[in-house]
Amino acid sequence: MIATYHKYILNFKQASGTSRGILKTKEIWFIIIKAEEKKGIGECGLFRGLSVDDRPDYEEKLKWVCENIDLGLNVLLNELIEFPSIQFGLEMAFKSLESKDSFELFPSKFTQREDSIPINGLIWMGSEAFMKQQIKEKLDAGFSCIKMKIGAIDFQQEINLIQSIRKQFSSKDIELRVDANGAFSPSEALEKLKILSKFDLHSIEQPIKQGQWEVMANLCSKTPLPIALDEELIGVFTVTKKQELLQTIKPQYIILKPSLVGGFNGSDEWIKLAENQNIDWWITSALESNVGLNAIAQYTYNKQSELPQGLGTGSLFTNNFDSPLQVKNGTLQYNNKMNWNFNL
Repeated sequence: MIATYHKYILNFKQASGTSRGILKTKEIWFIIIKAEEKKGIGECGLFRGLSVDDRPDYEEKLKWVCENIDLGLNVLLNELIEFPSIQFGLEMAFKSLESKDSFELFPSKFTQREDSIPINGLIWMGSEAFMKQQIKEKLDAGFSCIKMKIGAIDFQQEINLIQSIRKQFSSKDIELRVDANGAFSPSEALEKLKILSKFDLHSIEQPIKQGQWEVMANLCSKTPLPIALDEELIGVFTVTKKQELLQTIKPQYIILKPSLVGGFNGSDEWIKLAENQNIDWWITSALESNVGLNAIAQYTYNKQSELPQGLGTGSLFTNNFDSPLQVKNGTLQYNNKMNWNFNL
């Protein structure tokens, strides 16, 4: 086996706002494994400023992985415990290498175009007018679940936006999720959750910054609005620590981003622990290219969750790779009559 790695920069069609700032580009790395006539493609979805493996030695670790590819997947995964995005890229590359088709990693009714995955429509932060425009577009496109990023503009403006949606659509018509990306201060969080809960929202993601377990546990015990942990899961590596986090905080939901929590294996571990405690979950992409999104979508379909998933990010970039993935009527579909165009 020969392995190589390649850097690729995705460019956003429109600068996208979160409470952490404005995103214009997204850096990703590919691992390509070749064995005889076969090729495996994996994407390492490094997320600068968010990934626990956003470290100066990231490329050095990728180089080491490629030089030691013959150690095999299991040995390499153990060596990469602190590099979850590389773990995911490797899992993907080996799965791709073993597959009949480099991009059909988990054959299913989804890849056979017989079924689809319900997803939420993502509303990025911006001016009130920009957010209203996005909401209209998502509703026109047939989404029945919308996720709004909040915490960057004035809170009252955000409440007004949510209120305007609820005046037109009840929670039976549109499921509304909000994502604060840790923007609320611990002292104001509960009060803001009480205000938000008046609008029959499905949940709020990460109301306060991660790492404040006791404060988050207190919030989860008192909240009138279900809380979903997102960033909180990043950098929690061992099963013992994962279990301790869930038992301490007792969230209503957890959200799994395979690139940030150690790929398929890491996600499986979180899901098992959460289900043991009756905590529900869904899966979200983390601004991967269509290559990474494709792997996440196929894995997610096999999990058969009934909740809308967060997999609608493939159309955000000007230089993404052409793929069979399509968003239609609020679902992600795999049109296997369309071809991949993956060139580095």
